[in-house]
Amino acid sequence: MRAEVVQAVEELQKNRPESVERALELLQRTVFSFSLKVCGQREDAEDTMQETLLKATAALPKFTDAKALAVWLYKVAKTRCLMSRRRSKFAPKEHLSLEVLMPDRVELERLAKAEENHPERALLVSELGERVRQVIQKLPPDYRLTLVLHDMEELSTEEIARVMNLREGTVRVRLHRARVFVRNELMKSGDRRKTRARKVPQRPGRCKALFAQLSDYLDNELPVANCDELEKHLDGCAPCQTFLKSLEATVETLRQQKMQGVDPDVAARSREELRTQLQQALHAAQENRQPPAPGG
Repeated sequence: MRAEVVQAVEELQKNRPESVERALELLQRTVFSFSLKVCGQREDAEDTMQETLLKATAALPKFTDAKALAVWLYKVAKTRCLMSRRRSKFAPKEHLSLEVLMPDRVELERLAKAEENHPERALLVSELGERVRQVIQKLPPDYRLTLVLHDMEELSTEEIARVMNLREGTVRVRLHRARVFVRNELMKSGDRRKTRARKVPQRPGRCKALFAQLSDYLDNELPVANCDELEKHLDGCAPCQTFLKSLEATVETLRQQKMQGVDPDVAARSREELRTQLQQALHAAQENRQPPAPGG
């Protein structure tokens, strides 16, 4: 979970004008950052930020737990952002098939032979900025939300399940497929080899059986028995070792990705509209917490 949400809750509890201002700045930063990653358009992200926080002002004083506030804010923001998102003519299918995403035997063998300075490996650490944002926008909405919430907004699987109204197992499946999709897109080379029509080659049977567990392994969410089995396989499978490293590099790229902040003038106008409502809500909450007067 983002540190800004924890800090915002702490500032709100101080109930001072300067702390209210600071809390609003922190929440603006959080909601805008998330919305820009999901919406892909600055105007949509600004609208989502304002509408989410307007809806939140009356409820904010009730939140003393940062985790609960984060889940609530992300729920409101993701609904608003997906409703307003401009549809692309390149909009992807709603489902990502692991069978299609998994590399074939030829790619796995090529990866195993690749040197550390192979241009396609280097792409994962150098291809940031606009390229990464474009790839994220190519994900189907539910997969994009899961990826952004986990790898960029730092929510846990349990928190994402609450935001998305999903089972935790479904969150893990979508996260892994989204990561592999992003990894594959970033690894595409200029010769368009990946885009040519071709038959799907047969995958190595053991590699295929363990492939779906790689994200759980990276996140330390794999049961011990499965972890031991996977590590035993990796010890004897150079292609899978190399693929795991490339997937790990993709996750690190996502976690380090920096997004543009909200425009200062837009943020200031937004806070001006929000400030009065939030201060009124804080005052009302404070009065409700006051003990009754003696003899009352």
